[in-house]
Amino acid sequence: MNKIVAIGSDHIGFEHKQFLIEKLEKQGYQLIDIGTFGKERTDYPIYAEKVAELIVSGNANAGILICGTGIGISIAANKLQGIRCALCADEFSALMSREHNNSNIIAFGANIISCEKALALATLWLNTPYDVGRHQKRLDMIEAFEQY
Repeated sequence: MNKIVAIGSDHIGFEHKQFLIEKLEKQGYQLIDIGTFGKERTDYPIYAEKVAELIVSGNANAGILICGTGIGISIAANKLQGIRCALCADEFSALMSREHNNSNIIAFGANIISCEKALALATLWLNTPYDVGRHQKRLDMIEAFEQY
């Protein structure tokens, strides 16, 4: 996966976001931080939309989103056409979301996993290629849903 990664979080995921930016930049990734920029209460759909828009526009190759559970922010991101946001808390899910589902955003729950776990999952996810072939038929079927 390319090296331009959009990242966003609400106030609950702010510390995880800051940690990931620091560590992933050291790995050579270019991070586009779309906020939030502090711990003041805010709404996760704002950041889901901004990260998803950067993916859809081609200005970022991958995205990372963080809220309290990761559920709300991943649901919000998946409302945008062309987005496949996977909520992951373990290595197998992160791996499969890239290999089989060609996910373009990974989401984490800051109340669910540690900063270090989020980094391990993000690194695995960013370095896992999509395994084209038998999985493409299913992705085509999913993309057809976007026509409704």
